[in-house]
Amino acid sequence: MEFTYEDITYHKADRVARITINRPDAANMFRAKTLHEMKAALEDSRLDDNVRVVVISGAGEKFFCIGGDKSDLPKTHAYKGVIPVMDVYDLMDKLPKPVIAAVDGFAVGGGNVLHVVCDFTIATDRSVFRQVGPMMGSFDAGYGTWYLEDLVGKKRAKDMWYRNPKINAHEALDIGLINKVVPDDELTDATLDYAMEIASRGAFALASIKAAFNARHGGVGGLSRMAHDLLLRGYLTTEESKELSSAFSERRAPDTDVFGH
Repeated sequence: MEFTYEDITYHKADRVARITINRPDAANMFRAKTLHEMKAALEDSRLDDNVRVVVISGAGEKFFCIGGDKSDLPKTHAYKGVIPVMDVYDLMDKLPKPVIAAVDGFAVGGGNVLHVVCDFTIATDRSVFRQVGPMMGSFDAGYGTWYLEDLVGKKRAKDMWYRNPKINAHEALDIGLINKVVPDDELTDATLDYAMEIASRGAFALASIKAAFNARHGGVGGLSRMAHDLLLRGYLTTEESKELSSAFSERRAPDTDVFGH
């Protein structure tokens, strides 16, 4: 069934999938519909062997994303609004393909977390990054803290969460929060160049590297995912695996000479 997108745009070309939050009049805040559409796009990009890299951006020239739209949260069942956010972060984290955030303008609150969860961030020189949860009655005690600490260190991550300073693009580059700063009129081309360079690398190697980077935060699930990928895309193609499988099916002893050392 063809999925209809309203809150995002989703395009695929030249091995790159582009997901754009398309709510510029609402500062590209995500609501439940937005997140469900992002989930659908991420799942589609995962299944499409022609897609090597995913790019996430925000429509317009002022906001990348400023987090969740509180007006969309059910008044008595707020937890329902939290679940889709974690689903999206989890999909991005587990996606066996690199994800690039193309940031133009404000990446604030959940918008800052969104780019932090991405594997790479390219930003325009007018972009601003900020965590504002404690100022407005919210927080992110998961990806937004652990992964932020990985990028900028524990002391600075705590400073961002406790004091909520505004960080311009060049300072963000200096502290390791982002990968590259470009003029605002060069963001699209620069991001595509970055994506195409990555897309030219080995897909299995990229997937394995991403799984290795993320395994320690994933606990048993993260380590299991990495081991499963190595099994599925590595060990099962070896002569050892093929011979053991054939011997089992044929009810004979395996030829151990083909195992190697």
